[in-house]
Amino acid sequence: MASKATVSPNVDLAKARQHTRRERWQSFRRVMTQNKAAMAGAIIIAAYFLIMLVAPVLAPYDPFEISLEDKLTPPSADHWMGTDDKGRDILSRILYGSRLSIGVGVASVAFGAFFGIILGLIAGYYGKWVDTIVSRLLDVMLAFPGILLALAIISALGPGLVNVTIAVGVFSIPLFARIVRGSTMEVKQLEYIDAIRTLGANDFTIIVKHIFPNVLSPIIVQGSMRLATAILSAAGLSFLGLGAQPPSPEWGAMLANGRDFLFSAPYMAIFPGMMISVLVLGFNLFGDGLRDALDPKLKK
Repeated sequence: MASKATVSPNVDLAKARQHTRRERWQSFRRVMTQNKAAMAGAIIIAAYFLIMLVAPVLAPYDPFEISLEDKLTPPSADHWMGTDDKGRDILSRILYGSRLSIGVGVASVAFGAFFGIILGLIAGYYGKWVDTIVSRLLDVMLAFPGILLALAIISALGPGLVNVTIAVGVFSIPLFARIVRGSTMEVKQLEYIDAIRTLGANDFTIIVKHIFPNVLSPIIVQGSMRLATAILSAAGLSFLGLGAQPPSPEWGAMLANGRDFLFSAPYMAIFPGMMISVLVLGFNLFGDGLRDALDPKLKK
């Protein structure tokens, strides 16, 4: 009987946690499915990622194959989106370019989130002079407009997709850090954190196992919405000639190439620009839905 009495509370606690997680998931799914705009954004994002994965299967031509005899061919049955000034199939280049544009956006947000989360957790948990130093560093980074900070970094590192990823990721760091810092300062004041500390848990265990999981919601929301900005910023830098270099089929670079033919072959700029716009719209719609579903302050 004694052993049963000892095991029973642990079993009940595990069941209670499982029930709570199930209720949270059901609530999240209900809010998301009822939000038509968020579902539309999710469909757009899923379609783009599917295109990115199966691009070699869908592409009808080699995206780098030059055919001067077919240059500036308007959209037709042979070339659904036409060809560029070197005779390369635009549809094939857009399909392959999805890997570059989406990949740069995801990588830069992951870069910014990684360092931003670490800085935010440290500043929010320890406070005092640690918080002061980190906060002043973030203020300095925020003092520069994001695109100007990215331009300065690329000027130092040189053009290229890797450097664009680093540049866009760097100006994403303070956004994640400030959000995580504020959430950490709220969570660390809860009673259960004091209880865990009293039981002898060290700072690393408290931060990683008990604080970080409770600040994930705003990180997920910010990450989903930041992806739109990152993709747009990376495309803008490539448009300026600082990102992907020819003959890369990155959408921003394709858009820059098409601006010289806006009157003779406008489709060269229309299709890459449309792909960027629709993807950014999808991330914004989905991010708004995530915010409504995950932020308890916005729930009715």
